[in-house]
Amino acid sequence: MEPADWDWSKPIFDHVHLRVADVQASKRFYSLVLEPLGIPLLMDTPHMVQFPHLALSDDKEPTKGAHIAFIAKSREQVVRFHAAGVNAGFTDNGAPGFRDYRPGWYAAYLLDPDGNNIEALFRDAPDAEGV
Repeated sequence: MEPADWDWSKPIFDHVHLRVADVQASKRFYSLVLEPLGIPLLMDTPHMVQFPHLALSDDKEPTKGAHIAFIAKSREQVVRFHAAGVNAGFTDNGAPGFRDYRPGWYAAYLLDPDGNNIEALFRDAPDAEGV
């Protein structure tokens, strides 16, 4: 199969599981920044929280250096994702804007409490496909 033949809307993961240093701090971060994207908290226990397709637990050494990109449905959602994190005191890792690595990709980045790069991405053009 050629890359051009791939259906980029087809999911390839069931879920991602990050190990975190502090579940409550991570729950606060992810709840705040995922709410503008319409992504709810589904499960909340003392050592694990889960959002759709994302689980966070504190049972092992924290995950470091991960980059997770969440789908945004509009540029406005990207802006609200970023503002929610920055206004709550989390680290900006890239303000909302178009990215030069792909046409039409509008994204913003924040660092989660463990330093992972968390992105909201809106593909803002008909040709904004691929990786």
